[in-house]
Amino acid sequence: MDFQLPELGEGVYEAELVAWLVKPGDVVKRGQGLMEVLTDKATMEVPSRFVGRIGELRAEPGQQIKVGQVVLTYEGNKETSRQGDKETEGNGRVQQKQEIKVSRTPARSSPALALRAAPSVRQMARKLGIDLGGVHGSGPEGRILIGDLTSFVQRPTVAKQPTQEELRLDYGKPGTRIKLIGVRRKIAEHMALSKRTIPHYGFVEECDATELVRVRQSLKETYAKAGVKLTYLAIIVKAAVEALKEVPMVNAWMEEDKGEIVLHDRYDIGIAVATPQGLIVPVVRAADKKSLGEVAREVERLSSDARAGKTRLEDLRGSTFTVTSVGNIGGMISTPVINHPEVGILGVGKIVKRPVYDAAMNIRPADILYLSFSFDHRVVDGAVGAVFGKALSRRLTNPLPLVLPEKLA
Repeated sequence: MDFQLPELGEGVYEAELVAWLVKPGDVVKRGQGLMEVLTDKATMEVPSRFVGRIGELRAEPGQQIKVGQVVLTYEGNKETSRQGDKETEGNGRVQQKQEIKVSRTPARSSPALALRAAPSVRQMARKLGIDLGGVHGSGPEGRILIGDLTSFVQRPTVAKQPTQEELRLDYGKPGTRIKLIGVRRKIAEHMALSKRTIPHYGFVEECDATELVRVRQSLKETYAKAGVKLTYLAIIVKAAVEALKEVPMVNAWMEEDKGEIVLHDRYDIGIAVATPQGLIVPVVRAADKKSLGEVAREVERLSSDARAGKTRLEDLRGSTFTVTSVGNIGGMISTPVINHPEVGILGVGKIVKRPVYDAAMNIRPADILYLSFSFDHRVVDGAVGAVFGKALSRRLTNPLPLVLPEKLA
């Protein structure tokens, strides 16, 4: 029997095959993941709608496949296969990986028995990422009601923490070839678009971060008691917001198709996160309206979700300025690529001890931080970029105004 790529979502007609989750000869059950695909909207797993044994795989990773195209063959009982079709409403939209993950319990009925649930209940289950096969229906003849989903979602869950091996970055293996597919291909396309479209220019500012180090060290324990991990990145995000308010031209997009520069009145700051799948940029929304504690909590959530592969689609869109850090690895100065269509990006290096002269010409030890900027020269002139760099450095040199008025989230 043939299995066709089902509907992936409204307005989505094709996808890239990233990886097969099964191989010929595997016996699969209904709802089991068959393949991972990538669309312009999300990374998704395509679940099985049948019970049977996998025959031939008719697509290769990296290949573009269309909705309705036969992607594999299988051997199965015709009656159970028809039953599976009934259980999938319409073409059975697949579940996006970014959706909420809910713990599942074994189905209480035989998988061969059709589930009883109204279309509205099925739609809600898809949105919540719930496998109806694991839900006990309280309605007539075991029919699943909306209330059954509510109680199911409220069951306590224990999130599986990724292992260090799962979080390890891919450094490559000598003598091998890597097919440019999936997230890595998307990264390559986005970076190529940025460098091809945007005339970059760089600016580096040396920042005396002695007070920044002292303030963070003194507040770290207080924030920890409130369940917040206070990082330098959180403080830098708050400082970037204030600098962007001072120099609005940097908090902008260049929309080439309209011939317009869009200066934003919102401050959605992207934070670049290195993951085993590649670099992604989740967004701290409305960073200007969040306290330092709220920003720190959000940075921790976004970073953890990204490394665990749980980033939601809405967390990846609409940033107005981006911050990327190599300081935890050890670099001091970088040349970051602008996150198109933004017009500026900040690269943060590591903090290093250096001897410096004070105002009285005495040598003292200082914590020095290098800030590396890339700007779109079509929008941000050299002098404007330098003013922005100085504005950010000034706030990090004296970070107390960023933290004193705030309260813990």
